[in-house]
Amino acid sequence: MQVAEVKALACQLPAEHGVPLSVWSAPELAREAVTAGIVDAVSASSVRRPLWLAQDAIKPWQHRSWIFIRDPDFRVKARRVLDLYARVWEGVPLGPDEYVISSDEKTSIQARCRCHPTLAPKKPA
Repeated sequence: MQVAEVKALACQLPAEHGVPLSVWSAPELAREAVTAGIVDAVSASSVRRPLWLAQDAIKPWQHRSWIFIRDPDFRVKARRVLDLYARVWEGVPLGPDEYVISSDEKTSIQARCRCHPTLAPKKPA
């Protein structure tokens, strides 16, 4: 019974239990199982073991948001992006001289100081 309750806990969002995490880590999951009174004591390694979560391939610390969509507006947002991949905007195909430019924020890349001064563009020859 305890194993099933820990598995159910692992499938819930930490925020539903007042834990300020986006996904469970094994230590946090073990701690919450004890706090919630599901078990008297359990280690993070026990939670990961085959008898507990690994048996059912439950790994909330390897959460992939595109598999577990929680945004109620996901279909609307995804449709816009997929239409652009198909070169369509608001139901109208893009012309041969129209382009889609995509960019993504790279949060792991920090802004850096310039090593060299900015130079004016050169005049065409």
